[in-house]
Amino acid sequence: MRHGGRILVDELLTQEVDTVFCVPGESYLAALDGLHDTPRIRTIVCRQEGGAAMMADADARLTGKPGICFVTRGPGATNAAIGIHIAQQDSTPLVMFVGLPGSDMTDREAFQEFDLRAVFGSLGKGAEIITDISRIPEYVARAFHLAQTGRPGPVVLGLPEDVLSATAIVTGGSRVRIATAAPAPNDMALVARLLASAERPLMIVGGPGWSASTKAAAEAVATKLRLPVACSFRAQDYFDNSHTYYAGHAGIGPCAKLAERIRNADVLFSVGARLGEMTTGGYTLVEAPTPKQTLIHVHPSGDELGKVFRTEVPIVASSQAFFAALADLRIDSSRWAAAAETAHADYLAFAKALPTPGLVKQEEIIATLADMLPADAIIANGAGNFAAWLHRYYPYRHYRSQLGPTCGAMGYGVPAAIAAKLRHPERTVIAYAGDGDFLMNGQELATARQYGANIVAIVVNNAMYGTIRMHQEMHYPGRVMATSLINPDFAALARAHGCHGETVTETSQFRPALSRALASGLPAVIELRVDPEALTPKATLSQIRNRS
Repeated sequence: MRHGGRILVDELLTQEVDTVFCVPGESYLAALDGLHDTPRIRTIVCRQEGGAAMMADADARLTGKPGICFVTRGPGATNAAIGIHIAQQDSTPLVMFVGLPGSDMTDREAFQEFDLRAVFGSLGKGAEIITDISRIPEYVARAFHLAQTGRPGPVVLGLPEDVLSATAIVTGGSRVRIATAAPAPNDMALVARLLASAERPLMIVGGPGWSASTKAAAEAVATKLRLPVACSFRAQDYFDNSHTYYAGHAGIGPCAKLAERIRNADVLFSVGARLGEMTTGGYTLVEAPTPKQTLIHVHPSGDELGKVFRTEVPIVASSQAFFAALADLRIDSSRWAAAAETAHADYLAFAKALPTPGLVKQEEIIATLADMLPADAIIANGAGNFAAWLHRYYPYRHYRSQLGPTCGAMGYGVPAAIAAKLRHPERTVIAYAGDGDFLMNGQELATARQYGANIVAIVVNNAMYGTIRMHQEMHYPGRVMATSLINPDFAALARAHGCHGETVTETSQFRPALSRALASGLPAVIELRVDPEALTPKATLSQIRNRS
């Protein structure tokens, strides 16, 4: 005889869950009671539900298993909605449990009641409510299955308070096992025929289901076939950036020569990547619905193949299985080998720093990070123009050294970095954030301090919402509205949380400040006070205004 909360937690153990992120609520007290006696599951208490959901998302990216978070009804669940949107657009497996009012209160607009299915049904892969204690194992297994199959994503389960607090004798479920697909021989025969006549092939990698071994397989295939490889938006750690055939990042503001290579490729592979708006330059590099390139699209979900682009060769397969099959092909790559090496040379030229205004220069900050950090350091970022320097200049070598939301959600960097440090305490973890970006979830420094997650948050302070200001100057030059910020002293804010704080007002101060932060034995914040003129890596605020 167990109460529903105990049954639920036992099912999490069955699915090999070892960490959950939460903000507590009275609607799921029984689940908290179940966690009380379960030391095998580490429970991380966060300061806001959006931060908890982002931590669960980051944890899932690092483990390849569903991230788990618990939130309460109404305000708690809607706070967490941002994390569900991130997980959906990034194809991250995640299961979120939401405490709900008791079943006897349903449809009366009870305290904090909301329509869970309506709210989350369009945000994630699935949204269900468990109304029978005996079906908890069934619903949990279904959620874990749905979160991981095909194109992975977030699943939301509602937990009525009375279902969790009821008691029953319930037989437990079994661990979910996920089937993986591999390319059919006729698919690979067609790939071989297309490559046999190709002159300008290019591969774009990204998407779900990757691992360090998948990255190694991609690099081995690229070496064998001498294929130029680009990474999709914020998937720069899927391929060693120092590799001879690495062609660069197909993200926002890509290298012009890479953009031209993608546009002019005769055979274009997309392995794992959906080819979304950011990767395709607003569907200009790969035109929708009919690409100019011959498109070979590999994805674990058949639903994604042909959804946006008419695809010459749609292949339902995991990236790992596709690379294994591709490695078996015998292809004469002499026609494009030189161009593939040129693609890497063009990437290296693009990654050379351009000078920007001000005493603190982000291009030199990123160069210092690249010099000081180990190759397996994890860098997490949210959204904003500040990230353009990171994406352009930081060389990623190790798989899962980059954590960033492809949906452009602000506030992701700090919670993602905390989750990363909790999962990998032996690795150096950096949160690279803008000032507006940092303040959306900077309160999670308290979580970092509580659990000894000694991250270093680097806050780029230009006293504005920089991305919006950039677009404002482009479309309404000089008419500044709602983009200026008055910020706190970020170093003092860190110290108020019991963390280490530093302020950098010129570039030469950064290296010793980073050394002190890393050695402090505490979570740390380094504030970079940058010139507002340094709005992008290649154009100043005034230049953008004057050309508009």
